[in-house]
Amino acid sequence: MASNGIRVSFADLSAPADAVAWNAFVDATDGAANYHRSGWLGVVEKTFGHAPQPLWARDDAGAVLGILPIVLMRSRLFGTFLTSLPFFNFGGVLAADPAASSALIERAGELVRECGAQFLELRHIGAVAEGLPSKTHKVTMRLDLSPGTEALWEGFKAKVRNQVRKARKSGLTVATGRHELLDDFYAVFARNMRDLGTPVYSKKLFENVLDAFPESTRLFTVNHADGCVAAGLGTWYRSVFEIPWASSIRDYNSLCPNNLLYWTLIEHACGEGCETFDFGRSTPEKGTFRFKKQWGAQPVQLNWQYLMPNGGELPEMNPENAKFQLAIRIWQKLPVPLTKLIGPPIVRNIP
Repeated sequence: MASNGIRVSFADLSAPADAVAWNAFVDATDGAANYHRSGWLGVVEKTFGHAPQPLWARDDAGAVLGILPIVLMRSRLFGTFLTSLPFFNFGGVLAADPAASSALIERAGELVRECGAQFLELRHIGAVAEGLPSKTHKVTMRLDLSPGTEALWEGFKAKVRNQVRKARKSGLTVATGRHELLDDFYAVFARNMRDLGTPVYSKKLFENVLDAFPESTRLFTVNHADGCVAAGLGTWYRSVFEIPWASSIRDYNSLCPNNLLYWTLIEHACGEGCETFDFGRSTPEKGTFRFKKQWGAQPVQLNWQYLMPNGGELPEMNPENAKFQLAIRIWQKLPVPLTKLIGPPIVRNIP
C-alpha cells in the first residue's frame, strides 16, 4: 500500500538488513517501548508458534517512518485475532509522524479483513489512534528512579523499609543471574500461577527471552533454607526497567520475600542507569496496585485500542471475565506438575 509517498509493507525480520533497519528506527524514535524491538516477535514465534505480521511504513527512498509489530493468533477457543503485542504490556504503533501512523493503521485494518480476524488489539500508552474504541481498565505502575537508591530508600515509608529489613533478618538471600537460575524461577512461577488459577507459560518462554536479550535481561531469586521462595525476570531498554514476571510462594509471605525482591530489582535498575522502574500493569485499587503504590509508583494509563471491521463488543479475554471464574477455581486445585503439562497449550492462545 502506498499513499502520499508513504509505502506500507511487511518487514522480513528474518533478513538481517530489515531487522537492523527496524531496530535502528526503534532506537531513534521517541516513545519506543522495549517490545517494539524485533526480538520480541521472534520470542513469540519461537515459543508459541504464532505468525508475526510486522508492518512498516517507509518513504520512496526506503527510510523507515513507522512500525507496527503484529502477531496473528488462531484459536479454536477464541477464534482468529491480531495483537500488538500479545503476552506483553506494550506494543502498537510507533511512528515518526501522524501520516505514517495513519498509513500503518489503515493497512492494519486491511490485514484484519484479509486474515478473517475478529479484531486487532493495539496495546498503547496514550491514545495513539484517535477515534478507535478503547479499553482503559488497566494502568502500569511506574517509579521515578532519578533520586537514586539512597534517596529512594529514605523516601519509602517505614513499613516498606521494615519489611525489607525483616526479610534480611529472616535469613533470606538474593541471587542474580541468567539461565542457571531458570529452574528456581520457573518452580516459583508455576506454583504461583496455579495458586492464582491461571494456566502457566512453558519454561521455554523465559529461556527464549534470556537468549534473545543477553545484555538486558536478568533473573532474580530470593532464597530461604527451604529453597527459592520468590523470583522475577527483569528486562530493560533505554531508560526503563520492567519486571514483567514476578512471583512468590504464599507460605513465606510473613518473611516478606517480595519486598526484598523488589528492592533488589530497584537497586539493579538504578545500577543500570535506568530512570524509570515499571512494576507492570494492574487494575486500579486492587491488591497488586496497592502493593506497587506503597513503593511510590504512580499509575500511567494504558489504552488498548481496537480495529473491529465487523463491530461488536470489545473482547474480554482476561481472568476478570465472570465466565472464567469456575475454570479458575478448578485450576487452583490441580497439582502443579499437571499444570506445567496442560497449561502451556492453553495459555498460548490467551494474549
